[in-house]
Amino acid sequence: MFLSKKTALAALVSSSLLLTACGGDDGKDGATGPMGAQGPAGAQGPAGQNATDSSIFLSFMGRFETEQFDESAAEIVDFDAATQRAFVVNAQSGQVDILNASNPAALTKISSLDVAADVANAINDITAAELGAANSVSVNGGIVAVAIEASPKQNNGYIAFYQTDGTFVSAVEAGALPDMVTFTPDGQKVLSANEGEPNGDYSIDPEGSVTIVDVSNGIASLTAANVTQLTLGTVTQHGDVRISSKSDSVGQDLEPEYITVSADSQTAYVALQENNAILKIDLATDTATGIYALGYKDFSIPGNELDASNRDDAVNIRNWPIFGVYMPDSLDSYEFNGTTYLLTANEGDGREYLTDAVDALDCTTQGGYDFDGGDCFHYLDEIRIKDIEDDGATFDPDLLAKLPADFREDEKLGRLKVIANLGTTGLCTTLAETGQPSVDCSYTNLYAYGARSFTIWNAETMKPVYDSGSDFEVITANRLGLENFNASNDDNEGDDRSDDKGPEPEAIEIGVVEGKTYAFIGLERVGGIMVYNISNPESPRFIQYINERDFSIADVEADLDQVGDLGPESIKFVSEADSPTGKPMIIVGNEVSGTTSFFEIDVVSNP
Repeated sequence: MFLSKKTALAALVSSSLLLTACGGDDGKDGATGPMGAQGPAGAQGPAGQNATDSSIFLSFMGRFETEQFDESAAEIVDFDAATQRAFVVNAQSGQVDILNASNPAALTKISSLDVAADVANAINDITAAELGAANSVSVNGGIVAVAIEASPKQNNGYIAFYQTDGTFVSAVEAGALPDMVTFTPDGQKVLSANEGEPNGDYSIDPEGSVTIVDVSNGIASLTAANVTQLTLGTVTQHGDVRISSKSDSVGQDLEPEYITVSADSQTAYVALQENNAILKIDLATDTATGIYALGYKDFSIPGNELDASNRDDAVNIRNWPIFGVYMPDSLDSYEFNGTTYLLTANEGDGREYLTDAVDALDCTTQGGYDFDGGDCFHYLDEIRIKDIEDDGATFDPDLLAKLPADFREDEKLGRLKVIANLGTTGLCTTLAETGQPSVDCSYTNLYAYGARSFTIWNAETMKPVYDSGSDFEVITANRLGLENFNASNDDNEGDDRSDDKGPEPEAIEIGVVEGKTYAFIGLERVGGIMVYNISNPESPRFIQYINERDFSIADVEADLDQVGDLGPESIKFVSEADSPTGKPMIIVGNEVSGTTSFFEIDVVSNP
């Protein structure tokens, strides 16, 4: 029934009058009745968690030694839990060594995979002499994938497939210089990052690419139909992707270095190291969807300090008005609250292309621009700050206003190596040819190689949510002192790498221990592994720095058996469930010492 506003108002007033008319007192409460019988006991709830916080502590277990110094005899490592075997890329031999890791304190070599011979026997019209060294290895579900470059490496390489017992099964063609290979988490696809580096005189420069192999139906009958080759020259770029004018095309300049895949196996993220960018690939369609510039680190911000000189006879970690170019080598990924995050080890990498020459005339005849002790330089994009003005290049007045008057001195910024073809204005006519500046070039900003840190990025927005700032240099300086701080990986001279890329973070790996997520970062030069709790990507916490290197050894090559580990190149996390010891561990490949090292992870209580 419908009531008009007037009728409804009258009804409301009438109701109010009726309520007001009832003016009697409320009656007294009645007596309380008897209590009912107690009901049955409820089910017991789950046990509460121990409130004691926990962390982890790494300790050295053992190492396998190849006795090869500075020959990349132990680079990329992976592990198979079913057979308790470690697979180690030995670039010195060109093969993959298989280690018995059932007792990490007493490692032994089982055999080696002669990848070049196996691929040559399987592929028509190619010989072992036309293949180079193995570059990367990955293990998943009883299958071993190995990336091997061609000889010369500007030709297309291959991905070889083995069983974990070392039996060769098949091989497919990849792009030029397949530098890293990995499985998707679901084991359905294998991807390789094909770097496509130019040759020494830059006369041959293949395109960088990514190879995707569908192995969902097994590896026994793989053909070209199972392979997708992604070229990158037309992929949409976002932000200031670094492209060198030396290359004839964008596709030739892009150099894929490393790959990580999201937990759901739907998206691959590829580090384009020299380009300071990340490539995204949609694995549902096997298409490249975008290239995202990483931007620059501001070393003038408190917390982002660095030591810029190897001639100041001091640990001098301070702010400077310069920038760092992240240029990550390794990267990894994990999920937090439904979002994928990327971790990058911000190494930095210069482009240096040269050939052998007997003298300056020979170098000029080859087309080089500079002869230096048998090396004929055709392209070099690094320069010391103090050398920028040697051939007439200048510093912009606004830049000079930010810098101290004595910045050119060796003990200040003079020896720091920066990117010659970045931060410039003017014609800069020689940069495209030699990589070096000339009189028609002025610098508005200075950009150093790498960021001396690791960074966590939101993979959806490609914005950083955390950077370790100056941690690596501060921690190693406190631990090692000036005598060994920023040492290189082939001698024990302290402060040697401050003018380059400092500790040079190279390898990065993520592992979960008792529900907490940790990052393990290898420092290629000074050595050792940094450990951080990254359970919350926006507030990581430093846990440990462990370095199994003996800095007291005067001649590291002569006493290689005593020096320990030099030049960590890769890290593999092994969970408690997969570990032969029943405790989680990490395996580290050290390319300079040629050692493969095992570290056990103990859970400890925080005070």
